[in-house]
Amino acid sequence: MVAVNSVLAYIPSPPQGVWQLGPFPLRAYALCIILGIIVAIWWGERRWQQRGGQAGAVLDVAMFAVPFGLVGGRIYHVATDWHKYFGPDKNPVEALYIWQGGLGIWGAVFFGGIGAWIACRIYKIPLPALGDAIAPAVLLAQAIGRLGNYFNQELYGRTTEVPWGLEIYARYDTETGARDMMNGVSTGQVLEVVHPTFLYEMVWNLLVVVLLVQIDKRYRIGHGRLFALYVAGYSFGRFFVELMRSDEATHVLGIRVNSFTSALVFLGAMAYFALATKGREDPALLQPGAAPRPWPWQLSKLRALGAAENADGGQVDLAKKADSAAEQNDSAVTTTEPAENAAATEKESTTEADEVGEPTKSDAKKA
Repeated sequence: MVAVNSVLAYIPSPPQGVWQLGPFPLRAYALCIILGIIVAIWWGERRWQQRGGQAGAVLDVAMFAVPFGLVGGRIYHVATDWHKYFGPDKNPVEALYIWQGGLGIWGAVFFGGIGAWIACRIYKIPLPALGDAIAPAVLLAQAIGRLGNYFNQELYGRTTEVPWGLEIYARYDTETGARDMMNGVSTGQVLEVVHPTFLYEMVWNLLVVVLLVQIDKRYRIGHGRLFALYVAGYSFGRFFVELMRSDEATHVLGIRVNSFTSALVFLGAMAYFALATKGREDPALLQPGAAPRPWPWQLSKLRALGAAENADGGQVDLAKKADSAAEQNDSAVTTTEPAENAAATEKESTTEADEVGEPTKSDAKKA
């Protein structure tokens, strides 16, 4: 146990993170996640409409992105912390207990992006532009979600004596008296004082949110570049926060797997930001169906037709190009036959006129 008399006060942890409403548990972690999602959709929708997008588009995309993101976040967490669920004295079924915490942000972003991509294909919305609109809102949702870690007493750092250290309480089941750090209630007993790394990350996220909004207002960034800045900014902060954590984790090349992933994602995001098209999209292209992107398997057909994106990053009209590819052979037949018939008819008419001796236009002019 760490002595707590060296400073006047530390940051206290919540006495509990779960409340029973009859037979139903009300979990603070789940409430924070839900609140973050609601805020992200609300603010993302406002930003999307301000950029010229159609109302309701963000909610439509969220219906795909949110479930995909939750599943992906859990998959990443279980894959990188598999030792918590598999092995001696472990219960693999607990890998499905998402309500007890454990969502990997990288899995959530990756799978959520897949869900958003599918939705954008269905509703014919340009995904990069939508990503720019929701980038600050998504990061704000992440900051809100970090409060769930606070209630769960998880994702904290090494022991410390700094004034802003976080007290970790012992929690016990009120019925059995057994220690239950996740679902129990605190007795006020302080086990240790640690770095509140969840708080560091939350504050960093809020700072990046402000920075993204200011950059977007001043430079009018588009074509997915603001979303790339969000990913890069978050990754940069997450890399250092991970180095302060003390909980058990998988390591790659001697560093925590999340730090390793953060470094790779940061480099990828900065590369996209540097190579993507500058400027912002035409608001007319943000309307559903205004400029649908081709499916990956349609790219070769479009290249054969000589279709490509405009120099300023505008999108090709896929519907017209796809139709022209399918109708190319038919159009050759349907356009040549009427022309040949018309030529033959004109030739016959000219011949008959010559035989009968009808005056031509030149003769009539002379007369």
